[in-house]
Amino acid sequence: MNVIHNIKAQVEAVCRQTVSCADILAVAARDSVVALGGPSWTVPLGRRDSTTASLSLANSDLPPPSFDVANLTSNFAAKGLSVTDMVALSGAHTIGQAQCQNFRDRLYNETNIGTAFATSLKANCPRPTGSGDSSLAPLDTTTPNSFDNAYYRNLMSQKGLLHYDQVLINDGGTAGLVRTYSSGSARFNRDFMGAMVRMGSISPLTGMQGQVRLSCSRVN
Repeated sequence: MNVIHNIKAQVEAVCRQTVSCADILAVAARDSVVALGGPSWTVPLGRRDSTTASLSLANSDLPPPSFDVANLTSNFAAKGLSVTDMVALSGAHTIGQAQCQNFRDRLYNETNIGTAFATSLKANCPRPTGSGDSSLAPLDTTTPNSFDNAYYRNLMSQKGLLHYDQVLINDGGTAGLVRTYSSGSARFNRDFMGAMVRMGSISPLTGMQGQVRLSCSRVN
């Protein structure tokens, strides 16, 4: 969040209480994708910030790594997002990392995982719960610093880090999209851009709703 705070401070210095943190986050997400070699899209602006903050509420909206496709489909549908949106947005796992506690069960208890891939992760993520829980591994071990379609190619090779990831190729309702995205970036990029716009338009505060925060870490 330090980057967001720095951006907000610079914006406030020239245009006080006009650009919301919500808009800054949406633009920063797009620009981060572009900086790592991904596509660019027009970000709709005009969001305002909430007047409350809830860690538990925010976490409740995020699908846990243990979800299967049925759970994922329901979770995304509740926000007005389609199966295509779900699979495309999952491609954001081409960057970022996950903690051992979120993929330990997959390493030791699932069979749809490449043997060499699992072995390479076990040294930093031992079986006993509480041992190495916070150890990190890249969600995309092939090109962890690039925004590309390697995430989907990894799923084809049983190298999905999270249970959530690997089930996308094992379910008939999503496997076709995984195969399509793995074969080339054009369709993935197009679907991802559209899904990002739709996700960024979920129940926005506009007009006189909410507020424009002076600091992104707290309400005014």
